[in-house]
Amino acid sequence: MRLLLVEDSARLAELLRERVHEAGWRLDHVASIADAEEAVRGTEHDLLLLDLGLPDGDGLDLIRRLRRSGVTTPILILTARGSVDERIAGLDAGADDYLVKPFNHGEFLARCRAMLRRTPQAAAPVLAVGGLSYDPATARFGTAAEEIHLPPRERALAEVLMREAGRVVPKRKLEATLSEYGEELSTNALELAVSRLRKRLDGIDTGIAIETIRGVGYMLRSLSP
Repeated sequence: MRLLLVEDSARLAELLRERVHEAGWRLDHVASIADAEEAVRGTEHDLLLLDLGLPDGDGLDLIRRLRRSGVTTPILILTARGSVDERIAGLDAGADDYLVKPFNHGEFLARCRAMLRRTPQAAAPVLAVGGLSYDPATARFGTAAEEIHLPPRERALAEVLMREAGRVVPKRKLEATLSEYGEELSTNALELAVSRLRKRLDGIDTGIAIETIRGVGYMLRSLSP
């Protein structure tokens, strides 16, 4: 799952990044409405986390523009505006949920999980290759006997390779998928992620292999005949 956070407080953004990564999701962060609109246009996200008081405008106006343009990504407002009228205004503008600052980080993650469960990706079938499976609805990754805990980048890598199992996934596509907004993923970083994923799977009976297709990319294949 890939989330977009629009928040101009660097400290809060870093705290939320830590919580989101602990949950196994990826997070893109921008600090203005202009950058948020560019990020929405350029990258597909599963959830938008939005502060309202931004340096270049009001987040409510951004929500209305996104909804008018056909963007259906779930939106969770994170704001200090806590009156009933302000919450009603946020939901009526097109947001799906509303959380008032300061908030409990456990509740924040619970609300994110609830919204992500309603996304098309979460409703997708469980991916299975060899003895390895990934359930988008619960983010469980592992075998029937063992859950495997992966950092967000390696989890995203495994998911892409599983969705394309038996086919070569070009390095360029993987680099674009695993990068965070505004930061290009280098070839070395991709190779490191692949190496770490292989090491985490080493010694576990997954029934799969990650092959390097020199000069092209990577392919995940089942070892079963």
